[in-house]
Amino acid sequence: MASHRRPKQPSRTRVTVLTTAAAAAVVLSANAADAAPSEKPGKDEVKAKVDKLYEQAEQATEKYNGAKEKQQKLQKEISTLQDGVARGQQDLNKLRDGLGSLATAQYRSGGIDASVQLFLSSDPDDFLDRASTLDQLSAQQVDALKKIQGKQRELAQERAEAAEKLKDLAATRTELGTKKNEVQSKLAAAQKLLNTLTAKEKAALATEQARADRSATERVDLGNDSSPSGRASAAFAAAQSQLGKPYVYGATGTASYDCSGLTSWAYAQAGVSIPRTSEAQTGAGTRLTRSQLQVGDLVFFFNDLHHVGLYAGNGQILHAPRTGTVVRYESMDTIGGPFMFGVRV
Repeated sequence: MASHRRPKQPSRTRVTVLTTAAAAAVVLSANAADAAPSEKPGKDEVKAKVDKLYEQAEQATEKYNGAKEKQQKLQKEISTLQDGVARGQQDLNKLRDGLGSLATAQYRSGGIDASVQLFLSSDPDDFLDRASTLDQLSAQQVDALKKIQGKQRELAQERAEAAEKLKDLAATRTELGTKKNEVQSKLAAAQKLLNTLTAKEKAALATEQARADRSATERVDLGNDSSPSGRASAAFAAAQSQLGKPYVYGATGTASYDCSGLTSWAYAQAGVSIPRTSEAQTGAGTRLTRSQLQVGDLVFFFNDLHHVGLYAGNGQILHAPRTGTVVRYESMDTIGGPFMFGVRV
């Protein structure tokens, strides 16, 4: 006879655990749903994070500018070396042709000297390193061989130097690509953050930035705490003519600028050549404290010196701040990093 046992009922403890777990899941779900909107950063928080990314992008930009400048310098040096090697090879060929003519003359007069014949099929160093060989050569032959030997050594040195610079160029190109990717990565991250804002928040941020740029490009009170030199005054006037131009990394004008692109361009208009990068520009003249600054002096910010502008007087600078801004005036106290020192070119 079949057994008719009642199904085993879950214990009170098990029911309590299951019920509690289910309730907790519902609560957690509700809390997550409530928390989700608050996790989205607000406009001000996004702006702060974006500004930080733009600052990091500017740091990478100055490294990129340095690598680009080094690349251009190496390319010029390599081109000069290669031109010199080509000319040297032509000179060497002429010297060899001259020795060949000497051998031909010897042949017509009774046969080629054994040492000259050997030279024409080998390296002249083998002869000139042996004193006994010199005894077998005429003064004219010795002079020709010495000239050839000297030219060969000169060419070998120039070729070796060119080869080393080509290696350096390859490494610099790699560095250039790395820094460019770093800049683009920071800018992309900033754009991704901006894309999290609502259309209304984006519009409000754009309006704030436009208002800030507009007010910062208007004529400001520069004070009377400066007496700039002719060159500094000319450089500052040139920079003023670029007010409102957008910041673009790696740019040197005149459609757009980065920070050191603006300062190097401005001084070039005054007939003064200064280095391309902010760090290199620190060596362009005499260092100054804040109290010593005059209009047109270079001013440097942040511990790694990745930002530079032109002193505008009255505690202000004229500079290309960062991505998303334009060439404008700004207080030295609102740059975002400490003032390090000035330089009078």
